[in-house]
Amino acid sequence: MNAACRFLLAGLLAAASLAGPARAQSLDGPPSNPALKFSTPRPSGVYSPDKVDTRLGTLKFTDGFPDKDTAKTLLDNLDFQRAVQAYLLALPAVNQVGNRNAILSIGPVNATVPIWEEMVDARTVELTANDNTPYTWFWIDLRKGPLVLEVPPRVLGLVNDLWYRWVSDVGITGPDRGQGGKFLVLPPGYTGAVPDGYHVVRPATFSNLVIWRSFVVDGSPKPGVDAVKAATRIYPLGQEAATKAPTFVDMSGKPFNMVNPADFRYWELLNQAVQEEPSDSLDQVRLGFWASIGIEKGKPFAPDARMKAILTEAAAVGDATARAVAFHMPASEDYYYKDAYWQLPFIGGYRFQSQPGVLNLDGYIFYYFMATGVTPAMEEKMVGLGSQYAWTARDSQGDALDGGKYYRLRLPANVPVKDFWSVILYSNQTRSMIQTDQRFPSVSSQTKGLLRNADGTVDVFFGPKAPAGKEVNWVQTVPGTGWNTILRLYGPLEPWFAKTWRPGDIEPVSADYTESLIEKIDGRVARIADCRKQADARSLDLVARLRFVEGCVR
Repeated sequence: MNAACRFLLAGLLAAASLAGPARAQSLDGPPSNPALKFSTPRPSGVYSPDKVDTRLGTLKFTDGFPDKDTAKTLLDNLDFQRAVQAYLLALPAVNQVGNRNAILSIGPVNATVPIWEEMVDARTVELTANDNTPYTWFWIDLRKGPLVLEVPPRVLGLVNDLWYRWVSDVGITGPDRGQGGKFLVLPPGYTGAVPDGYHVVRPATFSNLVIWRSFVVDGSPKPGVDAVKAATRIYPLGQEAATKAPTFVDMSGKPFNMVNPADFRYWELLNQAVQEEPSDSLDQVRLGFWASIGIEKGKPFAPDARMKAILTEAAAVGDATARAVAFHMPASEDYYYKDAYWQLPFIGGYRFQSQPGVLNLDGYIFYYFMATGVTPAMEEKMVGLGSQYAWTARDSQGDALDGGKYYRLRLPANVPVKDFWSVILYSNQTRSMIQTDQRFPSVSSQTKGLLRNADGTVDVFFGPKAPAGKEVNWVQTVPGTGWNTILRLYGPLEPWFAKTWRPGDIEPVSADYTESLIEKIDGRVARIADCRKQADARSLDLVARLRFVEGCVR
């Protein structure tokens, strides 16, 4: 041992000989050396009591040191708490991986393009898809290098990365302004040459979702679909001459699920995302939560029986918590109007922030649990462009919408849209279109034969049976199920943003749709009040008064 090591060891031994007895004295009582006496009052809230009664039971300590059972209880709880938060933070990632795995089951990536030529219908289980426009929906993979994506004209679309963050718009709200064009999509860390002549896109992940909608022309989706098929191309940079059209697969009318499971398989999908994407593409807090439950890049995800039980329960609680946040959003700023239940889908904008750099956790949870696709074009004010959305799961009285009851939504005249509006119903369970006898559970301004009232207003009816003569304005519901709805405005105009035009509430009505139940109750209350006034004027005794009011009300 050299002199430096001997000197260091001697110092450590000396420090230990001094620190050991002093520490013991400070725990057992006043130190024997008055010079070391602790005379400062104990700081408030610093010292642990011997017992603490909590929702976890009674926690026991010996001078701040938890006993064995208490430590086990607390550490199990810590793993559970972290797992629930990990679940909620993973909603966008697992949403995406579930979607991608389903799409890739149709055919090879970068070569297969699913398209709903006759629009999405209720057989497709996907979060809040619409049935008004033909979807083109595919994934691209950048692991082999840059890709060129040729986008057709007159589409409305986006690119989102695997963490479900907006990367770019394509089409009408994109840099091509709806004229179509070539987009060069570069992989993470790309440092090579970037040629001119492209709209350059730099996602942070290798896997990226591309969605766009074409539009109905004169009542037919075919012209838009044909344009998409003619112009869409996906190929490696520099291989344009050898490229050919991708394989288009029409998914119209086919049973197809793109929604991720919410049980233990949720964690396996999250692990897939973490293993496949660069760690520097996401923040350390989310990655840290996932690592704390055994999901970390480059390491196997192999929970033991104890941890698997915790993760299974946490998945159930995580899903339940997301539902509670989605269906019981408390903050008034999350609603369009102070006196109605129409809710904003983007709480804190498309980045879901309560202020710059601060994540709005409730807005984040709500959107990624309920919906698909993130872009400023669905949130920011773009008069005559993009789209706007109002969501609700409650009627005018604040009660949950019930598939066994009857309702009416009245839209005032002159709905402020350049393109079209629609009302689509979704299952509270799957957050996808409700499945009934109707292929398309919606009413829109594109609905053939849509009925308008004499004053230009439009009534949309919801219930198990259709109103006589108004079937075209009716969406079927199923008793024993709950539902929610989205009012969409494509090409929204200024009155929507200024709130000078606003939709009515969804009102409970009688089974024949002829009378609002709220109006009926209000009318009966007014009738009772009038009968009481008549009884007062007659100076009747109590019994006679009651009989008079009863007969009057009838």
